[in-house]
Amino acid sequence: MSEFPPCPRCQSAYTYFDEASFICPECSHEWTESGGESDSIDELVVVDAHGTRLSDGDTVTVIKDLKVKGASSALKIGTKVKTIRLVEGDHNIDCKIPGFGDMKLKSEFVRKA
Repeated sequence: MSEFPPCPRCQSAYTYFDEASFICPECSHEWTESGGESDSIDELVVVDAHGTRLSDGDTVTVIKDLKVKGASSALKIGTKVKTIRLVEGDHNIDCKIPGFGDMKLKSEFVRKA
């Protein structure tokens, strides 16, 4: 079994090779054997309601009451959401909220804590 190089971004030793690039499962960084960034990955840029850039693992605060489909109560202003995950699409934040479970939020309704 061959040894793969550590991730150049986070220095994780748990990298693996997939088709034409190395991938780090901890920070989702991809790079090629020549050391360059993978051309197939465009960096996702998500900003909160105040224009602050968000990244995976951030903690955010809800800035207005949000109605939740299928729930009897609303998500209240000031609710802290820990360890967010950024995704592409209209609702660009995946998270788990205590009392509500898995949710998708729009970044325009949160601010970085």
